[in-house]
Amino acid sequence: MDHELDNPVWNALISGNQSLALGTETVKFFADDVAPFVGLKEYTFENFDILYNHIKDGRRCVVVSTNEILFPGSWEIIESLHVLQMVYANTFIKSLGNKNIISLGEQNTEEMIQLTELTHPGPFKNGTIRFGHYEGIFDNGKLVAMAGQRLHPCPYAEISAVCTHPDFMKKGLATQLILSQIFRIRSSSEIPFLHVVDHNMKAIKLYNDLGFTKRSDIHIYVIKKILRR
Repeated sequence: MDHELDNPVWNALISGNQSLALGTETVKFFADDVAPFVGLKEYTFENFDILYNHIKDGRRCVVVSTNEILFPGSWEIIESLHVLQMVYANTFIKSLGNKNIISLGEQNTEEMIQLTELTHPGPFKNGTIRFGHYEGIFDNGKLVAMAGQRLHPCPYAEISAVCTHPDFMKKGLATQLILSQIFRIRSSSEIPFLHVVDHNMKAIKLYNDLGFTKRSDIHIYVIKKILRR
């Protein structure tokens, strides 16, 4: 039996993120304003053809898999990334240490988009807040750090959108937000995990120090369909 995290987008869309799922019995995806991720039950040419017919022209899709994927000629690979998938392995959680962490909602969307556009933690759109569980730290009314949850392939929950404004680095804000997310996920009897680009050694060290260990190498593809004439 395959592990839930071998095909995390598909397994999220049929379990913890089911309420956000669009598509068919073998091909599922999020609305474009929520997230670019698409999940296929099996990465066959037939399923990519189904995806082709369900995705609007011009949309960029993100595919995540432990295995390299062969795409049919109707799709163009825009970008290919190698990342590490890390799972929280500790049996204890360090003290949160900061009571200034605030839950974020739709009223904070504009600030959240501005912060992610500045720091580039990953795709964040107007509807991404629908994943829920986003938290932030403010300084004089300005959002300066945030983190939240994205993919939810039960019983795993992905910590995502971890970012800090450049003017507030080295203050431990990201660490506090990650610990808060770990505590929330573990309190729901679930398992935290995350993805990090393999050359981001600073982030990898932080995640190791917090109790995450590498589970697998992951291939991420940004693809766009080639319009048929």
